[in-house]
Amino acid sequence: MAMQIPTNVDPEQIKSVRDFVASYNKLIHTCFTDCINEFTSRDVQAKEETCALNCMEKYLKMNQRISQRFEEFQMLANENALAAQKKISEAKK
Repeated sequence: MAMQIPTNVDPEQIKSVRDFVASYNKLIHTCFTDCINEFTSRDVQAKEETCALNCMEKYLKMNQRISQRFEEFQMLANENALAAQKKISEAKK
């Protein structure tokens, strides 16, 4: 059964949710693959839990750092574009 998307939802919100879900799924897949190696017990072993928590923390910190660097890059690019536009407008005078 396909899920119906309400017509009054902003497409940007839908994209944001999809990006979040994709990132979450990647986190789960990566940490599960790296940390869970044995399926002989129903209980989560202490080393698996520690590994999963460390993996998640590292992934989230990395994601935050990438976002910060992207913002810095965008600000620098905007400043450069404004400077170039200013130079062009001064050259026309």
